[in-house]
Amino acid sequence: MTPDKIQKYLAATQDFTPEQIIKFAHKEFGARVTFASSLGEEDQVITDMIAQIAPEVEIFTLDTGRLFQETYELLAKTQKRYPMPFIVYYPDTEAVEDMVRNHGINLFYESVENRKLCCGIRKVEPLKRALKKFDAWICGLRRGQAVTRDNVETFEWDEANGKIKINPLAHWGLKELREYITTHKVDVNPLHAKGFISIGCASCTRAVKPGEDIRAGRWWWENPEHKECGLHNRPRREA
Repeated sequence: MTPDKIQKYLAATQDFTPEQIIKFAHKEFGARVTFASSLGEEDQVITDMIAQIAPEVEIFTLDTGRLFQETYELLAKTQKRYPMPFIVYYPDTEAVEDMVRNHGINLFYESVENRKLCCGIRKVEPLKRALKKFDAWICGLRRGQAVTRDNVETFEWDEANGKIKINPLAHWGLKELREYITTHKVDVNPLHAKGFISIGCASCTRAVKPGEDIRAGRWWWENPEHKECGLHNRPRREA
């Protein structure tokens, strides 16, 4: 994939709505595009859009083994509501056992390196398996989610996985997101109403306090510029 191809997609979809971007992606890639859902608000919105536009698109999620019970309940509810291919990937058992044996069950609190090791085993490796047969993947990234995502584009090149990454909601704010959820009665995690804005593993997520950044509840013991798990590592924009 060359930068020229990405620029071509960006130019062709410059004024497209998220729904139009999804339709474009499905037409362009067919069975070679998939959707990675973390069951967050953005991903629930995209799931609803895909169900209406291209229900044959495969959807997958990563079960790290340490998710909130509310997340599992939302997954079950979503699978029943949308009768589409919905696959769950798990981390390699031996890799998890070896990590815990050598570093402890809560290793991620001890250092950024340990936390990234845990994310690598529980999320990054399963993601690579999930993406193996695809050329492109759809994500729920938005520019307003974090300082590490302030230059997200609707089409990007994912160097780590050698795939095209498609972010239909890249330019949406919370206002547009919440309006869609309300209008289409999209099911969302009840933890959102309790101050959990970005929801990951139960051990690494807390509610956001008034006035805090919307991603402050993820890995709250780390600096903002470190707050990525490895699924969406992106080059930072130069100042």
